[in-house]
Amino acid sequence: MNDFDSIRIQLQEMDTPLEVLKTALNIETVSNQVSELEARAQEPGFWDDVARAQEIQTRIRRMQKQVERYYSLVNLREEILVLCELGAEEDDDNVFEEVLDGFKSFSQEYESMRLQTLFTGQYDGNNATLTLHAGAGGTEAQDWAEMLYRMYMRWAEAHEFETKILDYQDGDEAGTKSVSIHVIGDNAYGYLRSEIGVHRLVRISPFDSSGRRHTSFASCEVIPELDNSIEIKIDPTDLRIDTYRSSGKGGQHVNKTDSAIRLTHIPTGCVVACQSERSQVQNKETAMNMLKAKLFALAQAAHMEKIEDLKGNQLEIAWGSQIRSYVFCPYTMVKDHRTGYEESDVQRVMDGNIDAFINAFLSGMKAEK
Repeated sequence: MNDFDSIRIQLQEMDTPLEVLKTALNIETVSNQVSELEARAQEPGFWDDVARAQEIQTRIRRMQKQVERYYSLVNLREEILVLCELGAEEDDDNVFEEVLDGFKSFSQEYESMRLQTLFTGQYDGNNATLTLHAGAGGTEAQDWAEMLYRMYMRWAEAHEFETKILDYQDGDEAGTKSVSIHVIGDNAYGYLRSEIGVHRLVRISPFDSSGRRHTSFASCEVIPELDNSIEIKIDPTDLRIDTYRSSGKGGQHVNKTDSAIRLTHIPTGCVVACQSERSQVQNKETAMNMLKAKLFALAQAAHMEKIEDLKGNQLEIAWGSQIRSYVFCPYTMVKDHRTGYEESDVQRVMDGNIDAFINAFLSGMKAEK
């Protein structure tokens, strides 16, 4: 006999969690704000300032999506409860499969929305720039950085985030030396800040003819995109500006000109690069925004009021500083050393399924507060 009652009981017990979620997401307040903004959009002269009007329209769509998503979750629960009653009467296997699929979808969506309530940081809602750097170890480490690049691109695609490759430096024989990705979407930084640190790989190297086991490292940096309300001044004399010929995944145009820009902030040793735009001027502007955001994030992490107080102090990309280990041999396991969370299906993780690690990290951050 199909266990409709078990699923029905679990869904009925979701009354309080759904109300808590509604409060945490400020659904009623957001709904009222949408009504107010929609009324403002109907006022004469609203489109006189096109940029401001478009910003408000984008905000309306984002808030509407949040409200609609919550009520869709509530409605899905009610639909599954009705199916449970019908299925229990007929003991229909087909209905039970439909109930199971619906319950799985409900649970995943609830968990995804609950995760949003953990985004309490000032910049969690912002877009983000994620940069990967291969550690010591040549081709093996560069291949590992490429594997992580694929993992994060798969994760972003699954979450419907827009991505743009800002800079890509090919590896010597395979993989990548470094890659910077602009991740665009709600709470991009809130999700990805859990990935900051050194990632360690243990596997039988495909580049070792002797078939020996190798340990490789790659670092992941994540910085939030800053808005115009934050003013950061950088002394031009503190910058070294290098131009170079773009390479890698930048498209045909960037491979033909020396338009790529690399900026080095001499006092801290911070380096950013951009090759995604079609002109050197545009690349320099994008790189400067990246550098400002990176210095701002470093200053905040060091509890410093001035960028000028920063000095170079980067974690070594090697033993002892890793946040997560990915083991392919002699067993398979991915373990986060900060939270203790682990999974045995390493290939599933490499395919972009890292939400459980993000959830564990954010839950732990909330528990510490």
